[in-house]
Amino acid sequence: MSLPEPSRRLPQKAKGYWRVALAGQAVVPLLVSLFLVDLWREIGIPAGVPALVVLVLAIAAVAVVPEVRWRRWRYEVREEEIDLRHGTWTVRRTLVPVRRVQHVDTRSSALQGSFDLATVSIHTAAGATEIPALLRGEAEDVRRRVGELARTRDDT
Repeated sequence: MSLPEPSRRLPQKAKGYWRVALAGQAVVPLLVSLFLVDLWREIGIPAGVPALVVLVLAIAAVAVVPEVRWRRWRYEVREEEIDLRHGTWTVRRTLVPVRRVQHVDTRSSALQGSFDLATVSIHTAAGATEIPALLRGEAEDVRRRVGELARTRDDT
């Protein structure tokens, strides 16, 4: 018997958060390409070409990656497991048995906070699994629900 696909989606705000985060990550390569203008000239590459390439790739990433990531992300908290499906280029399905959960927490960076988002981290002996970019209230609800299920499983 196979499990149904998880049905819960991340909020639309996740796309905006990921766009800003990706744009911020593109700043360093862009600055490096501009800083190395003399090197580009020495090896025969017009000075602005590397920066233009970085800029075009960054714009494409900011436009495409958050949308694809958002469309693929799904999660479901069930009594027996937490079911996650995610991935930008490769789709991954993860089942975390509730009985293996050791603790669960939420965190929100300054950037996430500006979008009213938070990440839920579910910790087991094998490591942590995350549900990113949930609305803060929803993240707290997920944290509370997983915590209650984990405690209930321990009591049986």
